[in-house]
This record gives sequence, structure tokens and C-alpha cells, in this order.
Amino acid sequence: MASHRKSRPTGTRVAGIRTPALATAALTSVALLSQSANAAPAAPSTDGNPSLEEVEKKVDELYRQAESATEKYNAAKEKTANQRKRVDTLLDDVAERTQSLNEAREELGSFAAAQYRTGSAVPGTATFLLADSPQDYFDQDQLMGRLTGRQKAAVDDYVTQQSETMEKRREATESLETLTDTQNDLKTAKATVQKKLGTARELLSKLTAEERARLAAIEKKKQEEAARKAAELARQQAEERERQEQAAQQQEDGSSGAGSGGTGPGTGTGSSTSPSAPDASYGTKAEKALAFARAQIGKPYVWGATGPGSYDCSGLTQAAWKAAGVTLPRTTYDQVDAGTTVPLSQAQAGDLVFFYDDVTHVGIYIGNGMMIHAPKPGTYVREESVYYDGESSIHSVVRPA
Repeated sequence: MASHRKSRPTGTRVAGIRTPALATAALTSVALLSQSANAAPAAPSTDGNPSLEEVEKKVDELYRQAESATEKYNAAKEKTANQRKRVDTLLDDVAERTQSLNEAREELGSFAAAQYRTGSAVPGTATFLLADSPQDYFDQDQLMGRLTGRQKAAVDDYVTQQSETMEKRREATESLETLTDTQNDLKTAKATVQKKLGTARELLSKLTAEERARLAAIEKKKQEEAARKAAELARQQAEERERQEQAAQQQEDGSSGAGSGGTGPGTGTGSSTSPSAPDASYGTKAEKALAFARAQIGKPYVWGATGPGSYDCSGLTQAAWKAAGVTLPRTTYDQVDAGTTVPLSQAQAGDLVFFYDDVTHVGIYIGNGMMIHAPKPGTYVREESVYYDGESSIHSVVRPA
């Protein structure tokens, strides 16, 4: 799925990063140096070279496209693995059926040979072993009339086995062709990612120290704005929880005043009565998922990786929720449908936050407008504001369990 979003200047998105200072400086440069091979060129500056802002936009577009290609790679890799299993199963089945078919063929051959020796059939009986269709041969009245019931049953069984074996061979052939196509898709996606990241490295080598410092200053300003928005979201969520708790308390007081009785202390749990609030079991699972995600902070982003030493964005979320006993699909495209969509204002710790129109990035919400995610190549798993790439980049929030 090709990205169809407009380019957004994002810089390196290092707010909340827990990585060495040198790595952070390098990441700041890398995040600003990508360019799509087919992206429309930006207007050059007066000296004929792209301005810092123009480079930043080109870099952002490249990383978005690389991220999209990574998810395509993940999907093709998973599909390849599943198809390979199917092909292996079919080939094993065909081998077993072929062995059984050969044994049945030998038995029928012995029938024909015995009839030839006793003179009960014409010498042409020997051609059975070379016939394309044993049924056509045995359908001849002069031979079928002389077969015993057991021999006729053997003929019928052989014909059935032959038909089933041919069908399985056809399925195996088609599956092999599909596997080849998927492997080609896998190679294409891999080449696309590598090409775009190679372009980023090439652009990185052209930045001067002064330009890197200027870009770092631009990025710092963006981080501050992202942090401000995260704090505002945290305030809104706190107000929402308070309203829910007050509504739950009023409902409990009303029930008690009506003489409902039987409602002992602690029966009203506040947010648990809200349709947007997760139940206790979700909270327990979310805690396990978040504990796992926090333990991965500082590990490098590697496209296509699912751990334990490195991750891409969907590989991290899949592994985190697997640690909580919940199985998520491999790609962002599928993970976004693996749960209940909730408003960002009602996001709970453990929810998945998806980004961009083509749903090519995902992080795990930890509360207070923050998340843990594996941002992009050249970076590390880190905590960061959900507004790290601007408010418009947020696609949806999904509660996976």
C-alpha cells in the first residue's frame, strides 16, 4: 500500500528517548535526510541547493515510504511462511499418495499377469501397465467379466486414488506458483526499503555540522510542542475520568436511595461502569504488555524485526501483547482491526495508537499523552508523545483485548 499522505516535517522525534547522546545526535541527522526516489522535487534555495526545511520534508517522505514498504515486507514474509507450510504439507501428501498408488498399480499388474499366464485374457492385457487410464483398459467386457469382486474393487480403488493424487499434485503446483509470486513480492519490498534507506544515508553524508545543529534546534522546538499537546491530552483525560466517576457515584447513590439494598461498600468502581473503560482483566493484560514494552526501551529499530534484540513498530506491539497472552496479527494493517476502536480522549494504558492515513505506524499508549514505540530505522525503542509527528498524523486508537 503506497503512502498517500502529504509530506510532514518531523525531524528525529527524540522526545523522551533513552539512548546515548551520540546516538541521539546521529538520529537527529538521519531523520531529516531521506528523499523518495520518485517524490516531486522541492523548489531549491537561492544558491541552487535545497534549504534545510526542504531537506527535512524530503527526509520525512522517504521514511514514511520506507515504513510502508516495511509493512508490505512483513505481510509478504508472513504470507510466504504460511504458504511454505502449505506447500510442504501438500508435497508430503502427494508423496504418500504416490507410494500408495504405486502399490495399488503393482497389485493390478499382478492381476493382469496372472490372467495372461492362465490364458483367461488376450495378450493385450500386458499393456495395462502402460495405459494412461486403467479404468479404460479394465472396462473392456472381455477382461472385466473375468475379474473377481476383490479385483474389481482394487480397480475402483486405484482409479479413485489416481484421481485424488492428480488433484493434490495440481494443488501443490499452484501453491508453488503462488509461493514464488509472494517471494518475489518479498524481494521487491525488501529492495524498496533498502533503496530508500540508502538514499537517506547518502543525504546524511552531505549535511554540515552547522546544518545538523540547526536541525536539532528545529527538532527541539517540535518536541516541546508535542510535549505541550501531550500534557493537554492528559488533562482532558483526567477530566473525563472524573466525570465518569461522578456519574457512577450518582448512579450508585440513586440506587441506594431507592432502597435497592444489597450494594455493599466498593460496589461502585467509577470508570468500570463506562463503556469506554476496560474491565479488570484488560488492565491486568495491559500491565503485562507495558512491562514488556518498557523492558525493550533502548533496543534498536530494525525493519522486519520481531525481537528479542530489535524491533520494528508492529513487531514491538505484537511481542508486547503476546507477553500478555494476546495474539496480534503481524502488520499494522491487520492490527488496526484487531480490537475495539476508542476515542483518543478515552485512551487507556495498553491501547494501540495508529498513525497516518495508510496506517503504517503503531505505538503502545502508556497514559498522559505518551506512548512507547519503535519509531523508524536508525532509532531506538523509546517513550514519546503521541503528537510526535503532529496531531493530524494520528489515525486511530484500538483496544486489542
